[in-house]
Amino acid sequence: MARAKKILSQAASRLENPGDLHSELRRFSEFDRTTVTSAHNHGALKVPVYENEFWTAKQRAGHSIHEISYRACYKPQLPGFFISRFCDPGDVVYDPFMGRGTTLIEAQFGSCRAWGADINPLSKVLVRPRLSPPTLGSIKDRLDSIDLPDVEPKDEDLLVFFEEKTLRELYGWQKYFQQRQQQQTFDVVDGWIQMVACNRLTGHSNGFFSVYTLPPNQATSVVAQRKINTKRNQVPEYRNTKTLIWKKSRQLLKDPIPEGFSRDDANLLCASADHTPDLPDSSVKLVVTSPPFVDTVDYIGDNWMRMWFTGLELKKDSLWQLRSIKDWTTRMTATFTELHRVLRPDGLIAFEVGEVRGGVLLLEHAVIEAATASGLTHECVMINSQVFTKTANCWGVDNNKKGTNSNRIVILRKSDARKKPFQLSWDDV
Repeated sequence: MARAKKILSQAASRLENPGDLHSELRRFSEFDRTTVTSAHNHGALKVPVYENEFWTAKQRAGHSIHEISYRACYKPQLPGFFISRFCDPGDVVYDPFMGRGTTLIEAQFGSCRAWGADINPLSKVLVRPRLSPPTLGSIKDRLDSIDLPDVEPKDEDLLVFFEEKTLRELYGWQKYFQQRQQQQTFDVVDGWIQMVACNRLTGHSNGFFSVYTLPPNQATSVVAQRKINTKRNQVPEYRNTKTLIWKKSRQLLKDPIPEGFSRDDANLLCASADHTPDLPDSSVKLVVTSPPFVDTVDYIGDNWMRMWFTGLELKKDSLWQLRSIKDWTTRMTATFTELHRVLRPDGLIAFEVGEVRGGVLLLEHAVIEAATASGLTHECVMINSQVFTKTANCWGVDNNKKGTNSNRIVILRKSDARKKPFQLSWDDV
């Protein structure tokens, strides 16, 4: 109820056009900070830059259904900020790098239509069940009714992660899902259970199926896990997979699901962001996304365990593992060309590029270059800066010296010959 009231109050103050965003960002003070205004020099242009804390720094401040681990994901408040200001109910919100689906879930909280694409088929496994979640009662009934097939483990190397009985259960779950899919009886409850099991495979507490290992969004190798086991003098203990799936399901659904949240019109593609012919022209009101950064995240290595469990395959050269800024800009130019095609004339893009290489490499310059080449024009750069304790501390990292403490978001729209990009005067800085 509180969330619904918040959405209604935000709807009353929606911005009529992207130009209104500048004045709102300059006067923004919701978290008792004043916006710092500056400019990037990009050729002959001075691109407005606004820095403030635009959404909360509190951990787990979003709806509980978001709490699925995935590398390089942003807070739900980021897409929520733009959805609440620029979208009406029924508008299409699109994320071409949907990952765990943060943008799409927030779109449905805002009564919008959720569209997403990701070249990794695992993304659909993680996203679709949470766009139309089953009830806790139906999850419990299904877990109680399932008699897992007894399957002999094929890969004994996995015993470095899992106790033998636990591993047999995981192979049983694999067989169960496979049978349901072959019989065409795989339903939303099965999808939910599979999604939750994916996120309980490995981690660093007894809430996961594995012995102590890396965080759940970073599956380590068999060789590295042997070293961890030796160093910690540990052996895997039995974990009841049904019990842990039920526990995590209750955690994900502890916050009430608003009436009308679940929709049957979500459009999820397993596709590259620069080639989505299934999406119609001029159909998207808002794009909120974060692309693969330059040489920072190994999505294949991080997700190998989840891919094994779900039986999905991914060619090594299909994901964007871009090592140079030149290659990155080239792929982003192709992506922006496609986004230009699907964006409505009044649409907007919020393109989050975080901090790369300790802030030495500012990707927003490459974004503006690629976007301009694709027929898009900039509005501004937003820097959401925060000070808070991160889970990175478990690695002995001082959060104020290393790690990402800010979001850097480039705001873009379709070029219009009648409009010029907003330009700061030095009186504004």
